[in-house]
Amino acid sequence: MSSINTVLYLVHILCVIAILSLLLRQWNKNPRKFNPGILHAGLAALIAGLAMVGMWGTVHPDEMLNHIKVGIKLLILIIILVIGYANVKKPVLAKNTWLLLIGLTTTNVLIASLWH
Repeated sequence: MSSINTVLYLVHILCVIAILSLLLRQWNKNPRKFNPGILHAGLAALIAGLAMVGMWGTVHPDEMLNHIKVGIKLLILIIILVIGYANVKKPVLAKNTWLLLIGLTTTNVLIASLWH
């Protein structure tokens, strides 16, 4: 189970990196367009994260899962996905929406790395 958890963790990290890189690739673009790969990476990160939470008790039997942290990260990812689905067919991604997506993704990374 530990190896499966490690693979899921790597997939989760790579998906978050993909979301950030796809958003940052639009830095100098005018007009900015929403890349559907953000939705794919977000859904893959969601599935990997949920699988890791489901396996927590087996992989870490002596540790308690921080449900508040997981819930906040889940909420932020759902907001990212909702914003993404709302903008996937629009020809132009507004600068405020683009900045919001970058801010939400960065916040999720900071919560994951700094909240222990």
